Amino acid sequence: MKPKRLAAIDIGTNSIRSIVIEPLAAGKYRILDDEKVMVRLGEGLNQTGSIAPAAWERAMEALSRQKKIIDGYQVESIEAVATSAVRKAANGADLIRAIKSRIGLQVEVISGEEEAELAAYSAFHNFDLEGVRHLIIDIGGGSLELITALGNHMEQLLSLELGAVFLTETFLKSDPVNPDEHQKLRKYIRKTLKNSYTGDRTGMQCLVGSGGTITSIAAMVTALRRERYDSIHGYELLRSEVVHLLAMLLRKSDKERRSLAGLNPDRSDIIIAGVTVVDELMDFFQVNNLKVNERGIREGLILRGLRRQSLLPKDKPLRSWRDSALEFARSCHMDEKHAQHVGKLALTILDALTVRFGFTDKERRLLEAAALLHDVGYFINYSSHHKHSYHLIRHADLFGFTPRERELIANVARYHRKSMPKKKHEQFVRLAASDQLLVSRLGGILRLCDGLDRRRNGVVEELDCALSNNALRIGLIGRDDISVELFGAKAKSDLFQEAFNLKLIIEPQNLP
Repeated sequence: MKPKRLAAIDIGTNSIRSIVIEPLAAGKYRILDDEKVMVRLGEGLNQTGSIAPAAWERAMEALSRQKKIIDGYQVESIEAVATSAVRKAANGADLIRAIKSRIGLQVEVISGEEEAELAAYSAFHNFDLEGVRHLIIDIGGGSLELITALGNHMEQLLSLELGAVFLTETFLKSDPVNPDEHQKLRKYIRKTLKNSYTGDRTGMQCLVGSGGTITSIAAMVTALRRERYDSIHGYELLRSEVVHLLAMLLRKSDKERRSLAGLNPDRSDIIIAGVTVVDELMDFFQVNNLKVNERGIREGLILRGLRRQSLLPKDKPLRSWRDSALEFARSCHMDEKHAQHVGKLALTILDALTVRFGFTDKERRLLEAAALLHDVGYFINYSSHHKHSYHLIRHADLFGFTPRERELIANVARYHRKSMPKKKHEQFVRLAASDQLLVSRLGGILRLCDGLDRRRNGVVEELDCALSNNALRIGLIGRDDISVELFGAKAKSDLFQEAFNLKLIIEPQNLP
């Protein structure tokens, strides 16, 4: 039976986005098509109170094309919504009727609170927020949707007139931006937040943001860092990086901003207002960490559609990074018993080194994930499977990991066999020096433990580790002959000894 296909369309103040998906098991889905068109529906809306004729026609043209694409996929259900600009415009209802008449698309005009709820659905679906007090925001052209939450429970929802287009047209008239104009913008944002939010501002651990401003911030920061990721979904930034980015943008003219790496030229005129909102929000709530949700309201529509058609479990179990890694590994038909055993041995060694080398739970997660995934390259073929593992992991949709963490996991897995890291290895050289050292150390542990399960039968049951000034002694505990594993470990100890500057002493320590 052919699975039902769903589509979602988000008609925003700045852009119109559509997505076509096909549901999979357990509430998951795969994306078949993803389209975005910058139409500036809210252009001039603050001055006239109505959607301009040119913007109207741009929207009609974009929606007509998107509807044809959706129809081509034989979609059974479309969730289409219009947000801030259509809510606000005097002729918004006329536009909705025209869309229905000319294109055959039924569009729902949703409230700001509903918009915020959709953004929250997406955040809960994409991030591990269990027990975390956090802030969810979606910055559009006309409005800012703001949700405070604890775990997956929403506390307060607000929709504020703090969209990037609205603020730009209202406050920023000069090019480059005049400092006095920018200060007035800041004061307006602060006053709006202070007058609108009356809840508890303390204890916010992170901000999860979606919308074009947020993704642009991440794209510009990664470009400045010369980092290269296939997606910035899940990327994390510090408040200091937002502050420095805003200072740089304020020094540039619109023409100069248009040429910035990572910034869509169509967004260059409104980006300062958007980044200022983020800066003020992080200051207002004293949040230091920004997590990037590349999906946002549009995905919230898909999740709502899946729920309406009973394709999303009501009591959806909490996702974990480990479950996600195992699910991906199983899809590649990996040897799960071997992967789990290598992971167990690797964590034993990591724990023995933690006090001296300062490893944290984050490094434990990276090492365990790399152990679970190190052999997924077999899915392509045995030859050079370590290299195939790198590429598969790098492109995998692993829940709970940032793009940087996925890159680190992929590199650690890549060095579980064959060559050690070299200057000619592009994927290794482009890492920061501290990350290169971390990959070498975690990769050295993984490489060693892969040798300790050479016959893939778990014959080395436990490890007894003792760290001295210049050596790590590892006693191999097992009931059967472990000579093959002893040889395998010694043969694969090179990266470990180089990365940690420790001598390895590996010897049998049979059970009594």
